[in-house]
Amino acid sequence: MTPRKKTKNRKPKSVYYFIALVCMVCLGYEPLTRALDDHGFHLPQNISSTLADAVEPAEGTASQPAETATPVQVPAGARIEQPAPLKNVSERILYRRGYTVSFNSDWNIPNWVAWELTPEKLIERESRSDKFLPDPDLPEREAVTTDDYKGCGMDRGHMCPAGDNRWHWRAMRESFYMTNICPQNHNLNRGDWKELEEDCRRWAEKEGRIYIVCGPILYKGKHRTIGKEHRVVVPDAFFKVVLCTESNPPKAIGFIYKNTSGNNPLDSYVNSVDQVERITGIDFFPALPDDVENKVEATADIQDWT
Repeated sequence: MTPRKKTKNRKPKSVYYFIALVCMVCLGYEPLTRALDDHGFHLPQNISSTLADAVEPAEGTASQPAETATPVQVPAGARIEQPAPLKNVSERILYRRGYTVSFNSDWNIPNWVAWELTPEKLIERESRSDKFLPDPDLPEREAVTTDDYKGCGMDRGHMCPAGDNRWHWRAMRESFYMTNICPQNHNLNRGDWKELEEDCRRWAEKEGRIYIVCGPILYKGKHRTIGKEHRVVVPDAFFKVVLCTESNPPKAIGFIYKNTSGNNPLDSYVNSVDQVERITGIDFFPALPDDVENKVEATADIQDWT
């Protein structure tokens, strides 16, 4: 009988399977999730976030301020940027990859849109989409389309700008959902409002992390509407509030822009967050400790941000 040959010690196959899996994740995470998403399948959030962190590590901290404040303590899981629930107003909360929107089905525009902006999200991985889409989370008969804006003489104005969503393909696509859009004066959209968006990106790069909420303002009285199939209310003005909890001390600032053409310096639009709250009826940053919230919302100084 031929004696059996001795075999060398071999590593368990599971080791090779693990190495192969890591390679597949690194090489195929984005194409896989994009394909699944396009066909209506979504990875569970905890798995998706873990894999995304593995293949998209955080950038360096060179942009962090030299001196940081003691971290502001908020309840675990709280969304600092999300306002308090609205009263006596139509509100449907929709969570997106890059922002959260409170949509008003009576007005067919958002009540507010909120998001967090960090230096990592300023990395331009995606090109601008420019493909405006009806929101897939709304019934087809209720979803505003670009047809509702045809011939109205107004821009489809982003609330959460496409420029803040170039860090991920899904964030970019969802920034063009019509639930993130308001009828906006052309010169405002391409002028002073755009300049504020650029300032916010600069502040995020400088401060390390900021929280932004913006949306339309409707004063009392009748409002112009556009659209044939869906009646879309035209805002009288727009607000934006910005919070930084990582500065020393924490700070916040608000802005109000009339929905008209104009070419004015940034400081002409400045308001405290408290003033914006009185005008809009929205309670901003309720997750903050009361002492911090009261202090940062009471005053606003553009010199703190320049």
